[in-house]
Amino acid sequence: MVSSALLPDLGAEIVIPVCAVIGIAFSLVQWFLVSQVKLSTERGGASAANNGKNGYNDYLIEEEDGMNDQSVVVKCADIQSAISEGATSFLFTEYQYVGIFMVAFAILIFLFLGSVEGFSTKSQPCTYDKEKSCKPALATAVFSTVSFLLGALTSVASGFLGMKIATYANARTTLEARKGVGKAFIVAFRSGAVMGFLLAANGLLVLYIAINLFKLYYGDDWEGLFKAITGYGLGGSSMALFGRVGGGIYTKAADVGADLVGKVERNIPEDDPRNPAVIADNVGDNVGDIAGMGSDLFGSYAESSCAALVVASISSFGITHDFTAMCYPLLISSMGILVCLITTLFATDFFEIKAVNEIEPALKKQLIISTLLMTVGIAIVTWTCLPSSFTIFNFGAQKVVKNWQLFLCVCVGLWAGLIIGFVTEYYTSNAYSPVQDVADSCRTGAATNVIFGLALGYKSVIIPIFAIAISIFVSFTFAAMYGVAVAALGMLSTIATGLAIDAYGPISDNAGGIAEMAGMSHRIRERTDALDAAGNTTAAIGKGFAIGSAALVSLALFGAFVSRAEITTVNVLTPKVFIGLIVGAMLPYWFSAMTMKSVGSAALKMVEEVRRQFNTIPGIMEGTAKPDYATCVKISTDASIKEMIPPGALVMLTPLIVGILFGVETLSGVLAGSLVSGVQIAISASNTGGAWDNAKKYIEAGASEHARTLGPKGSEPHKAAVIGDTIGDPLKDTSGPSLNILIKLMAVESLVFAPFFAAHGGILFKI
Repeated sequence: MVSSALLPDLGAEIVIPVCAVIGIAFSLVQWFLVSQVKLSTERGGASAANNGKNGYNDYLIEEEDGMNDQSVVVKCADIQSAISEGATSFLFTEYQYVGIFMVAFAILIFLFLGSVEGFSTKSQPCTYDKEKSCKPALATAVFSTVSFLLGALTSVASGFLGMKIATYANARTTLEARKGVGKAFIVAFRSGAVMGFLLAANGLLVLYIAINLFKLYYGDDWEGLFKAITGYGLGGSSMALFGRVGGGIYTKAADVGADLVGKVERNIPEDDPRNPAVIADNVGDNVGDIAGMGSDLFGSYAESSCAALVVASISSFGITHDFTAMCYPLLISSMGILVCLITTLFATDFFEIKAVNEIEPALKKQLIISTLLMTVGIAIVTWTCLPSSFTIFNFGAQKVVKNWQLFLCVCVGLWAGLIIGFVTEYYTSNAYSPVQDVADSCRTGAATNVIFGLALGYKSVIIPIFAIAISIFVSFTFAAMYGVAVAALGMLSTIATGLAIDAYGPISDNAGGIAEMAGMSHRIRERTDALDAAGNTTAAIGKGFAIGSAALVSLALFGAFVSRAEITTVNVLTPKVFIGLIVGAMLPYWFSAMTMKSVGSAALKMVEEVRRQFNTIPGIMEGTAKPDYATCVKISTDASIKEMIPPGALVMLTPLIVGILFGVETLSGVLAGSLVSGVQIAISASNTGGAWDNAKKYIEAGASEHARTLGPKGSEPHKAAVIGDTIGDPLKDTSGPSLNILIKLMAVESLVFAPFFAAHGGILFKI
C-alpha cells in the first residue's frame, strides 16, 4: 500500500542544508556587489587619473549643474550614517524591552506545559498507538521553550540584518541614480535580495538544525518532537508583533508629523533638510517597513512549516517514520530558494532597465517568473519525495491522499498568492483607474478623497477573499488541514523574491529622501521618485502576500490546534463557541483602535515639536541654521516603545485568558472569529492607505494630462491628496500589516498551549 519515495532519507538530510547554504552564499555575493558602490571620496584624485577616459568624467556628463561631486558624496555619506545610527539605536532599545518579555514568556511556556502532567518525568502512552510509550510532558515543556527562544532570536536577527542592509544601500542607490535609473534600480533590488535570501535561508537552516538536534533526544517519538517544534513559530511571530507595531508607530509618527507641518503648513517639499522630522521619517522606513516586514514574513514561514509538521507527525509519515516525506514542507522551501535565485538573476543580470516605465513591469515579471518556475519545482519535489499514496490525519480519522493531490494543494496556494498580488497592484498602482479616480476626487477637497479611498479599500477585499476561499476549499478537500498548511507554504515558497521586491520599496524611498537632503539636481530626484512609486506598489503587493498567507497559516494552525486539543468538531451553534466567535471578530477592531490611536498621539507630539522648532530656531526656513533632528528621533523612539506594549499584550494574553477561563471550545471560536474579521480589515486598510499614497504621487508626478490638471504640488487638489495620504499612513503601515500577525499569533499560541488548556482550561464552566 505505502510505496516509498524516490529520494532516500540521506538525500533529504543533504538537500535541505545545502539549499540553505546556497541561499546564504548568494545573498553574500549580492551584498558584495552592492558594496562596490563607494561612499568615500578618494575616487576623485588617484583613480580618475588611472581610469583616464572612462573614470568619473563620463558618468557625470549629466551633472552639468556645476555641483561639486565630492561634496554630494560626503553629504550622502553623512545622511546615511545619521539614518543608520537612528535605526540601530531604536532597534536596540526595542530589543531590550522585547528581550525581557521573551524571557518572561519562555518561563510561562515552561510552567504551563510542564504542569500538564504535574512536572512528572514518567513516559506516557502515545496518542496514535497506546501500546508504545512516548516522552513525558515535561520534555515537551523544555523543548518548546528552547524552540520558542530559537524562533524569537532568528526573527530578531532577520529584522536587524534587513535593516542593516537597507541603511547600507540607501545612499548607494542615490549615488547610482546619477548614472541612470537602471543602475539605481539594480542596487536597490540587489540589497532587497540580500535580505530576502538571508531570511529564507536562515529560517530554513535554523528550523532544520533544531529538528535534528531534538531528534537526538526524542528518537522515534516524532509526535512529541514536532509538538515541541511549534514553539519556533510562536517565537518568530511574537517578536514580529512587537517589531511591526513598534516600528509601525515609529515610522508613522515621524511621517505624519513631517507631512502635516512641512508640506501642508510650511509648503516645503517632502524630505526637505529644513524639516526637523526628516531624519526620523527616513529612519522609520527602515525600522517599520524593513525590520518589521522581515520578522513578519519569517513568522509566517516558520508557522506554516510548524503547522504542516505537526499534522504530518500524526499522519502516516510520522507513524511509519518516513523522514523525507516528513520534511516535505522544508523541501518545498529549499526548492523555493533555488527558484528565487534564478528569478533574481532575471532582474539584475539578464535584462537591463533602460527607462523609468520599465521598473514596475520588471518587478511584476519577478512575481510571474518565480511562480511559473516554482510550479515546476513543486512538481519535482512532490514526485521525488512523497510516496504515491499516504494517509493524513483528519479530525480523528486517517484520510488517504495521493501525491498529485498534495501537488495541487501547494500550487493552489502559490497561484492564489500571485492573484492577490496582482489585485493589490491593480487597486494601489497609479497606472490603473481605481487610484486615478481617487486622485480625481481630490478636486472637490479632502472629504471626497477620503470617501473614495475607503470605498476602494473595501472593494479591493472581494477578489483576494475569493482566492483565499477557493484555495482553502481545494486544499482542504484534497488533504484536510495538512493541505491548507502546505497551501500556505506554497504561497510563501517564493518568499525570497517577495521580500526582495518588498524591501526594494523602502530602500528607494530612502534614496529619494537622501537625494533631496543632499540637494541633488531635479533630474536625479525624478529618477528616485520613479523608483519609489514602483516601490509603493510592490510594498502593497508584499503586504497582500503577507495577509493572504497569514489567513492560510492561521487556518492550518487552527486545524493543528483542534487536533492537538483533541476536539473532534467545533459546533457554531453551542453558546460556548458562538460567544467566542463574536468576541474574536471584535478583537481586530480593538487592536486597530489601539495602534491607530498610538500613531495619532505620537504624531501630535511630533507636530508640536516640529512647530516649536520652526517658530523658535531662527534661520531654519532660510537654511542658515540646522534643525534639531535628534529630538524628533527621540520622540518617535519613546512613543513607539511605550505604545507597542498594550496592543502586544492584547494579542498575547487573549488566548491565555480565554483558554484558562473558558476552555478550548470558546478559544476555537475566538480564533475563527479573529481570522474571519482580521483578514478583511487588514486587506482594506493596506489597500486604502496604498491608494491614497499613490494618488498623491500621481498628482505630484504630473505624468499624464489628467494628472497635470490636478497639480502642481501645493495646489488645492494636491493638499487634499496629502491629507488622504496622511490618514492612510497608519492604516497601511501600522494597523493593516500588524493585523496579519494578530491572526497568526493567537492561533500559534493556542497551538503551543493546547495540552494545558485541554487538561486544565475552562475553569468558569467547571464551577
